[in-house]
Amino acid sequence: MSSFCYRIPVNTLHTVLGKCKDMAVFLTIKGFHPPSILSDLPSFSHLRGMAVGNKTIILGVDPGTVVMGFAVLHCEDKKLQVAHIGALRMSWTHDVFERLERIYKTIDELITEYNPNHFAVEAPFFGKNVQSMLKLGRAQGVAIACAIKHGLPVTEYSPKKVKQAITGNGNADKEQVWGMLQKLTGLTEKPKGYDASDALGVAVCHYYESLSPIAKIMGSGKAKDWENFIRKNPGRVQ
Repeated sequence: MSSFCYRIPVNTLHTVLGKCKDMAVFLTIKGFHPPSILSDLPSFSHLRGMAVGNKTIILGVDPGTVVMGFAVLHCEDKKLQVAHIGALRMSWTHDVFERLERIYKTIDELITEYNPNHFAVEAPFFGKNVQSMLKLGRAQGVAIACAIKHGLPVTEYSPKKVKQAITGNGNADKEQVWGMLQKLTGLTEKPKGYDASDALGVAVCHYYESLSPIAKIMGSGKAKDWENFIRKNPGRVQ
Protein backbone atom coordinates (compact mmCIF):
# COMPACT_ATOMS: atom_id res chain seq x y z
CA MET A 1 0.00 0.00 0.00
CA SER A 2 1.45 3.35 -0.95
CA SER A 3 1.87 6.22 1.46
CA PHE A 4 -0.58 9.07 1.25
CA CYS A 5 1.10 12.17 2.66
CA TYR A 6 2.94 15.26 1.47
CA ARG A 7 6.62 15.10 0.53
CA ILE A 8 8.76 17.58 2.42
CA PRO A 9 12.48 18.02 1.65
CA VAL A 10 14.62 17.25 4.67
CA ASN A 11 16.54 20.51 4.41
CA THR A 12 13.33 22.53 4.74
CA LEU A 13 11.63 20.36 7.37
CA HIS A 14 12.64 22.42 10.39
CA THR A 15 11.65 25.66 8.66
CA VAL A 16 8.23 24.24 7.87
CA LEU A 17 7.70 22.82 11.35
CA GLY A 18 8.61 26.12 12.93
CA LYS A 19 5.62 27.71 11.22
CA CYS A 20 3.12 24.92 11.75
CA LYS A 21 1.71 25.28 15.25
CA ASP A 22 -1.93 24.72 14.34
CA MET A 23 -1.78 21.98 11.70
CA ALA A 24 -0.34 18.51 11.34
CA VAL A 25 2.43 18.07 8.79
CA PHE A 26 2.97 14.51 7.69
CA LEU A 27 5.91 13.07 5.75
CA THR A 28 6.15 10.51 3.00
CA ILE A 29 7.83 7.64 4.79
CA LYS A 30 9.12 4.62 2.93
CA GLY A 31 7.81 1.29 4.03
CA PHE A 32 5.11 2.63 6.33
CA HIS A 33 1.49 1.65 5.84
CA PRO A 34 -1.22 4.17 6.79
CA PRO A 35 -2.41 2.20 9.86
CA SER A 36 1.09 2.28 11.41
CA ILE A 37 2.15 5.77 10.41
CA LEU A 38 0.15 7.43 13.17
CA SER A 39 1.87 5.50 15.95
CA ASP A 40 5.37 6.01 14.55
CA LEU A 41 5.31 9.74 13.86
CA PRO A 42 6.92 11.88 16.59
CA SER A 43 5.13 14.67 18.41
CA PHE A 44 5.33 18.40 17.88
CA SER A 45 6.92 20.01 20.94
CA HIS A 46 3.81 22.07 21.70
CA LEU A 47 1.57 19.00 21.52
CA ARG A 48 3.78 16.59 23.42
CA GLY A 49 1.87 15.27 26.42
CA MET A 50 -1.11 17.41 25.50
CA ALA A 51 -3.80 14.76 25.12
CA VAL A 52 -5.70 14.23 28.35
CA GLY A 53 -7.44 11.13 29.64
CA ASN A 54 -10.87 10.72 31.20
CA LYS A 55 -9.56 12.17 34.45
CA THR A 56 -7.02 14.96 34.63
CA ILE A 57 -6.17 18.20 36.41
CA ILE A 58 -5.12 21.33 34.54
CA LEU A 59 -3.43 24.36 36.09
CA GLY A 60 -4.18 27.46 34.05
CA VAL A 61 -2.21 30.68 34.54
CA ASP A 62 -2.61 34.25 33.33
CA PRO A 63 0.85 35.69 34.05
CA GLY A 64 1.55 39.22 35.24
CA THR A 65 4.13 41.09 37.31
CA VAL A 66 1.49 42.84 39.42
CA VAL A 67 -1.47 40.44 39.23
CA MET A 68 -1.25 36.76 38.25
CA GLY A 69 -4.44 34.80 37.77
CA PHE A 70 -4.58 31.05 38.35
CA ALA A 71 -7.17 28.30 38.19
CA VAL A 72 -7.14 24.56 38.90
CA LEU A 73 -9.56 22.64 36.70
CA HIS A 74 -10.66 19.05 37.35
CA CYS A 75 -11.77 17.24 34.21
CA GLU A 76 -13.49 13.88 34.52
CA ASP A 77 -15.82 12.16 32.05
CA LYS A 78 -16.21 15.45 30.13
CA LYS A 79 -17.32 17.27 33.27
CA LEU A 80 -15.41 20.40 34.28
CA GLN A 81 -15.14 21.41 37.92
CA VAL A 82 -13.13 24.31 39.34
CA ALA A 83 -11.09 23.09 42.30
CA HIS A 84 -9.48 26.44 43.01
CA ILE A 85 -9.42 29.87 41.41
CA GLY A 86 -7.83 33.14 42.46
CA ALA A 87 -5.16 35.72 41.83
CA LEU A 88 -1.83 36.70 43.32
CA ARG A 89 -1.84 40.46 43.82
CA MET A 90 1.43 42.33 44.30
CA SER A 91 2.35 45.97 44.67
CA TRP A 92 4.11 47.55 41.71
CA THR A 93 6.28 49.38 44.24
CA HIS A 94 7.91 46.13 45.35
CA ASP A 95 11.18 45.03 43.80
CA VAL A 96 10.56 43.22 40.51
CA PHE A 97 12.72 40.24 41.51
CA GLU A 98 10.81 39.91 44.76
CA ARG A 99 7.61 39.71 42.75
CA LEU A 100 9.11 37.08 40.45
CA GLU A 101 10.03 35.05 43.53
CA ARG A 102 6.44 35.27 44.78
CA ILE A 103 5.17 34.10 41.40
CA TYR A 104 7.48 31.09 41.49
CA LYS A 105 6.51 30.19 45.06
CA THR A 106 2.80 30.52 44.31
CA ILE A 107 2.99 28.22 41.28
CA ASP A 108 5.12 25.78 43.28
CA GLU A 109 2.55 25.70 46.09
CA LEU A 110 -0.36 25.21 43.67
CA ILE A 111 1.36 22.31 41.93
CA THR A 112 2.33 20.70 45.23
CA GLU A 113 -1.18 21.00 46.68
CA TYR A 114 -3.31 20.11 43.65
CA ASN A 115 -0.92 17.85 41.71
CA PRO A 116 -2.00 18.88 38.17
CA ASN A 117 -1.16 16.81 35.09
CA HIS A 118 -0.99 19.75 32.70
CA PHE A 119 0.14 23.36 32.80
CA ALA A 120 -1.49 25.86 30.43
CA VAL A 121 -0.39 29.49 30.26
CA GLU A 122 -1.62 32.52 28.35
CA ALA A 123 0.86 34.01 25.89
CA PRO A 124 1.87 37.65 26.37
CA PHE A 125 -0.11 40.17 24.35
CA PHE A 126 2.26 41.89 21.96
CA GLY A 127 1.79 45.62 22.48
CA LYS A 128 3.87 48.67 21.70
CA ASN A 129 5.40 49.08 25.17
CA VAL A 130 8.63 47.10 25.05
CA GLN A 131 9.34 47.42 28.77
CA SER A 132 5.92 46.04 29.66
CA MET A 133 6.48 43.13 27.30
CA LEU A 134 9.84 42.32 28.88
CA LYS A 135 8.35 42.35 32.38
CA LEU A 136 5.42 40.17 31.33
CA GLY A 137 7.79 37.76 29.61
CA ARG A 138 9.77 37.42 32.82
CA ALA A 139 6.63 36.60 34.79
CA GLN A 140 5.57 34.00 32.26
CA GLY A 141 9.06 32.50 32.14
CA VAL A 142 9.25 32.09 35.92
CA ALA A 143 5.85 30.36 36.00
CA ILE A 144 6.85 28.04 33.14
CA ALA A 145 10.19 27.25 34.79
CA CYS A 146 8.39 26.13 37.93
CA ALA A 147 6.06 23.89 35.93
CA ILE A 148 9.02 22.36 34.10
CA LYS A 149 10.76 21.75 37.43
CA HIS A 150 7.76 19.63 38.44
CA GLY A 151 7.84 17.75 35.13
CA LEU A 152 4.57 19.13 33.79
CA PRO A 153 3.91 19.44 30.06
CA VAL A 154 3.54 23.15 29.23
CA THR A 155 1.22 24.56 26.57
CA GLU A 156 0.83 28.23 25.62
CA TYR A 157 -2.27 29.83 24.14
CA SER A 158 -2.82 33.29 22.73
CA PRO A 159 -5.73 35.33 24.15
CA LYS A 160 -7.49 35.08 20.81
CA LYS A 161 -7.13 31.29 20.77
CA VAL A 162 -8.64 31.07 24.26
CA LYS A 163 -11.63 33.21 23.26
CA GLN A 164 -12.13 31.17 20.10
CA ALA A 165 -12.07 27.86 21.96
CA ILE A 166 -14.57 28.97 24.60
CA THR A 167 -17.02 31.22 22.74
CA GLY A 168 -16.36 30.42 19.09
CA ASN A 169 -15.37 34.05 18.56
CA GLY A 170 -11.72 35.09 18.79
CA ASN A 171 -12.79 38.71 19.30
CA ALA A 172 -15.23 38.08 22.17
CA ASP A 173 -15.04 40.43 25.13
CA LYS A 174 -14.20 39.29 28.65
CA GLU A 175 -17.84 39.32 29.78
CA GLN A 176 -18.81 36.94 26.98
CA VAL A 177 -15.95 34.63 27.90
CA TRP A 178 -16.94 34.70 31.58
CA GLY A 179 -20.55 33.94 30.69
CA MET A 180 -19.51 30.80 28.81
CA LEU A 181 -17.14 29.75 31.59
CA GLN A 182 -20.05 29.93 34.03
CA LYS A 183 -22.11 27.62 31.84
CA LEU A 184 -19.25 25.19 31.31
CA THR A 185 -18.04 24.94 34.90
CA GLY A 186 -21.12 25.85 36.95
CA LEU A 187 -19.39 28.71 38.74
CA THR A 188 -21.79 31.27 40.14
CA GLU A 189 -19.56 33.72 41.96
CA LYS A 190 -17.46 35.92 39.72
CA PRO A 191 -13.82 36.32 40.79
CA LYS A 192 -12.56 39.82 41.52
CA GLY A 193 -11.13 41.22 38.30
CA TYR A 194 -10.56 39.23 35.13
CA ASP A 195 -7.14 37.76 35.89
CA ALA A 196 -8.54 34.67 37.61
CA SER A 197 -11.24 34.12 34.99
CA ASP A 198 -8.64 34.54 32.24
CA ALA A 199 -6.59 31.79 33.86
CA LEU A 200 -9.65 29.55 34.00
CA GLY A 201 -10.25 30.30 30.34
CA VAL A 202 -6.75 29.10 29.50
CA ALA A 203 -7.34 25.85 31.41
CA VAL A 204 -10.69 25.22 29.69
CA CYS A 205 -9.15 26.05 26.32
CA HIS A 206 -6.42 23.49 26.94
CA TYR A 207 -8.99 20.87 27.84
CA TYR A 208 -10.91 21.36 24.59
CA GLU A 209 -7.77 21.58 22.48
CA SER A 210 -6.44 18.38 24.02
CA LEU A 211 -9.54 16.49 22.90
CA SER A 212 -8.73 17.04 19.23
CA PRO A 213 -7.68 13.95 17.26
CA ILE A 214 -4.42 15.63 16.22
CA ALA A 215 -3.41 16.24 19.85
CA LYS A 216 -4.06 12.61 20.73
CA ILE A 217 -2.11 11.35 17.72
CA MET A 218 0.86 13.66 18.08
CA GLY A 219 0.95 13.36 21.85
CA SER A 220 1.52 9.61 21.59
CA GLY A 221 4.57 9.71 19.31
CA LYS A 222 7.42 7.34 20.14
CA ALA A 223 10.26 9.62 19.07
CA LYS A 224 11.20 12.53 21.28
CA ASP A 225 10.99 15.07 18.51
CA TRP A 226 11.40 15.50 14.77
CA GLU A 227 15.16 15.96 14.98
CA ASN A 228 15.63 12.62 16.72
CA PHE A 229 13.22 10.97 14.31
CA ILE A 230 15.18 12.16 11.28
CA ARG A 231 18.50 11.17 12.84
CA LYS A 232 17.28 7.69 13.70
CA ASN A 233 15.42 7.14 10.41
CA PRO A 234 17.40 8.88 7.65
CA GLY A 235 16.22 6.46 4.97
CA ARG A 236 12.54 7.00 5.65
CA VAL A 237 12.36 10.68 4.80
CA GLN A 238 12.35 11.98 1.22
